[in-house]
Amino acid sequence: MQMVLEGVSKKVGAESWLYPMSLALHSGAVTVLLGATQAGKTSLMRIMAGLDAPTQGRVVVDGKDVTGVPVRERDVAMVYQQFINYPSMTVARNIASPLLLRKEPNVDQRVREIAQRLHIDMFLQRLPAELSGGQQQRVALARALAKKAPLMLLDEPLVNLDYKLREELREELSALFAAGESTVVYATTEPGEALLLGGYTAVLDQGELLQYGPTSEVFHRPASLRVARAFSDPPMNLVPCDGTAQGVRLRGGPECLLRHGRGANGQAGVAGSTMGLRASALRVQARDGDVALAGKVELAEISGSDTYVHAHTAVGDLVAQLTGVHYFDLGAPITLHFSPEQVYLFDAAGALQLAPVRHQGK
Repeated sequence: MQMVLEGVSKKVGAESWLYPMSLALHSGAVTVLLGATQAGKTSLMRIMAGLDAPTQGRVVVDGKDVTGVPVRERDVAMVYQQFINYPSMTVARNIASPLLLRKEPNVDQRVREIAQRLHIDMFLQRLPAELSGGQQQRVALARALAKKAPLMLLDEPLVNLDYKLREELREELSALFAAGESTVVYATTEPGEALLLGGYTAVLDQGELLQYGPTSEVFHRPASLRVARAFSDPPMNLVPCDGTAQGVRLRGGPECLLRHGRGANGQAGVAGSTMGLRASALRVQARDGDVALAGKVELAEISGSDTYVHAHTAVGDLVAQLTGVHYFDLGAPITLHFSPEQVYLFDAAGALQLAPVRHQGK
């Protein structure tokens, strides 16, 4: 399926839920809608599905205008946070229902295969009411996958699951989506989930489409500060700075010589610029050419195989993501180091000016 949104917007009363935006989904690929709560992700998916009509603009599918076509006349599979299952049917019958409607062969085998991949094969003979909320969510997801609809809309489908299972199912879904049987739209608030799913990412914020493109490109080259904030977990460290002849000077801190580019005026930045550093770019070990920032530890938290250190420095509060398990005393002195080659630079208007050299296109 090739779906194109042309100048689509949505207003409810005097309030704008979606500002005019155009978006062309890539057929057979995954498009991730990334944004915080109330960014407009669900409103956009409802328009894609035909549950709502846009206030302005058109929805075009395979060259045909379907703007006014209701959802019941479209071949769409949907899974939302508020999962829906048939309460009087067993799990097996719930999953099989779209296959039985189409009178497909080998229904039982297909049901078992999907149930195994979503870790619910042991529940096939139970009713939905006998399952936990996370298990019921997986039943709804399995039914959507079984349908093999040309368009699959998934609105935070893993949000009700525990951390371990969520990680396992992300990998399973990535493999299922890679088969390219459906054009998939997947909404999430988590940047890590977008990176894992790959494909394409549309970054939304307060009803605006900020950037759309291949996921790795949007992550490595955020077009603006707003995109950088949305597509970074933990949030990107942002430090005010001013341009110098060879780089930028951090407000209240040292000069950073930028070897990976200059602005049009011969300077890497101007007054009122902002330097961006991902938490993973900060280290406690020094390397040649590094910039050092002295500070003190305000918080150190271990999450999985990483340690997140919150430090107060002369240039502001920073978060460093350190690989491995590390222990720091609160209030202890710490020096964080970063390479100038890992710096992002945004101009006074918030637009991307420079990105790390290894991610720049030629």
